[in-house]
Amino acid sequence: MSKNFFSLIHSDLTAAKKRDPAARTNIEIIFTYSGFHAIFGYRIAHFFWKIRLKFISRFLSNLVRIITSVEIHPAAVIGRGFFIDHGAGLVIGETCKIGENVTMYQQTTLGGISPSLDSLSQRNIKRHPTLEDGVIVGSGAQILGPICIGKNSRIGANAVVLKNVPANQTYIGIPARKVENVNESKQFDSYGITDGNIDDPNKKNILYLANEVHQLNQKIIELTKELDFFQNQEKDTKKVVQTKKNISTRKLK
Repeated sequence: MSKNFFSLIHSDLTAAKKRDPAARTNIEIIFTYSGFHAIFGYRIAHFFWKIRLKFISRFLSNLVRIITSVEIHPAAVIGRGFFIDHGAGLVIGETCKIGENVTMYQQTTLGGISPSLDSLSQRNIKRHPTLEDGVIVGSGAQILGPICIGKNSRIGANAVVLKNVPANQTYIGIPARKVENVNESKQFDSYGITDGNIDDPNKKNILYLANEVHQLNQKIIELTKELDFFQNQEKDTKKVVQTKKNISTRKLK
């Protein structure tokens, strides 16, 4: 193992200590964090993959998956300071590229769009996402296809991302869409939600329509009252006219 390998492990350990408020000591992380175990196992499997011992690499990767419930293909390229919080159910595909200081939460997937269709034609081509430096992926998010998530962007919990995401943006929803806030590059937001209100454009449209329906309903009520008023006036006028006719008829008699 090279010095670079141990440097990567140290950066992963430091990332967990900095980004998880529950982490108290490095010893605690080493022995109790399944996310760190998964990353450590990946680093070893990736080393064997690079020296073309691919069966051993896949065997170690599968063993780590059984132990941690985190599946990282050993061919994936992951930079320094990678942190997996909670970890269970996380999947990272073969052709993924992950930059430095990236954080991912449980139940997230970096996968292909249609891996079971015509698999032979998909060999040795880029079919999984690229995450640039500083990206945070919230719990349950699904990032699919050979797309790129820009530097310091945030993917909200349970979002489904099928298109490229620009740098310094927050995307949420199914399918994922941009919200009107810009991230600060040094800010850490665990589930893709920054301080203050997130202005979801769909939510704005729904609220606008609901307000318009309310205004129309109030207008209908006002018009109905005016119509009733005029109808009552008309009835009163008819009664007065009829009364006058009756009086005139009596006088003639």
